[in-house]
Amino acid sequence: MKYWLIKITLILTVAIGTFTAGKSWAQQDYDDEIIRYYQMETLDDSLFVKIQEEMRIDPPNPKAEIVVDLRDPQNQTITIQGTVYPFLAFSPEIRARIMTYPFRLNLEDDVTYTSVFTRVIKKIKLRNLAMPPKRNQILSTRAYINPYYQIFGGERLGLPIKKDIGMSMGTGTPYSGALESDQMEVNFHALGAYVGYVSNASFLIGKNTAMSLTEKTRTAESPAINNGNKMHLMYAANSLQVGYVFPLGNFFEVNFQTVQTDLPDADIQIIMEDSAGGFKPKIMTGSYYNWELRYPMRNLGSTRSKFYVASYQKEMHFGYTGRELALVGSNFDLRMDFTLPYGPDKRPPQFILEFLISKIAEGWASSAMSIGPSLIVGVGENKKIKVNTLFINMSLKLGSSL
Repeated sequence: MKYWLIKITLILTVAIGTFTAGKSWAQQDYDDEIIRYYQMETLDDSLFVKIQEEMRIDPPNPKAEIVVDLRDPQNQTITIQGTVYPFLAFSPEIRARIMTYPFRLNLEDDVTYTSVFTRVIKKIKLRNLAMPPKRNQILSTRAYINPYYQIFGGERLGLPIKKDIGMSMGTGTPYSGALESDQMEVNFHALGAYVGYVSNASFLIGKNTAMSLTEKTRTAESPAINNGNKMHLMYAANSLQVGYVFPLGNFFEVNFQTVQTDLPDADIQIIMEDSAGGFKPKIMTGSYYNWELRYPMRNLGSTRSKFYVASYQKEMHFGYTGRELALVGSNFDLRMDFTLPYGPDKRPPQFILEFLISKIAEGWASSAMSIGPSLIVGVGENKKIKVNTLFINMSLKLGSSL
């Protein structure tokens, strides 16, 4: 009897504590603080552009660092990427929007020995962690439109030409990491449907199968900077693909790929040198029925993020991608993908983690380029978990945010 009484008491204590903490966090999140010296979080591209246009900054950087100092009524200033401007130099409309901007970092906080570690957690706004998608994120006809081009894998660069007609292109597969796949593709889109061409470029995985094919063997000139990723490589063949995003929102996409020209036997012989541990590199052959079920979100102010589950070339994928996430004054891209292969010639399972940081360059390049590590963790030849690939990935932003 005493045991059950103690158990119920503990459950009630935890429940009350959780509710109180949640209420405290919520109040802290929504209470309006009187802040006169702050940095504006980069969550409103249009406002940041207008602020810079009024000061004739060309080109404006939608992710510029903007610090507002209103502590001295006689000397109120705004600092844009290190240059100080008088607050009164801005129009009344822009001044009002700056003063009422809700996403701000208080720069008057005292720094202590512990705040170095706790400041980030305290400054996270709960309402920014997850929000419903915007209307343009769930339009099936605009699903492909994407201003980001990533060197290895990830979402395709989508270029709208007119209304619901455009093109997309990408390197690697939508789910591959750095130095993993030599796939290249280009697609034409119209009204939610698309048709495309898939080919290969071996330099994307640090190899060159075109060298010394007459001897059908790899020479010393043939690079192999990806030897640690045996069993995890993917090779593309010349293929055609068609796909369609169902019109019930940007949530479900189907895709069919069929190989038109198989890789030459000499290329395959060189590729098979990468087989290890009973597994073989994956080579496109025959046809594939692919699909992706996704849920677009707005996480940490990202204009393009999603959770997904997908089947692609006989491999299951579960993951998350987020572009231009904003956290305590920093901007970054995050991609996580867990691959679970199936079928007779399957690769070992693996996990991809990419963390690309922006604001590392100056001027217009500050928001146009993100760079960072791409990590692939999988099963090695000894059947133990190991790091298969650790390389640098990069994304380039070629247009404005959606």
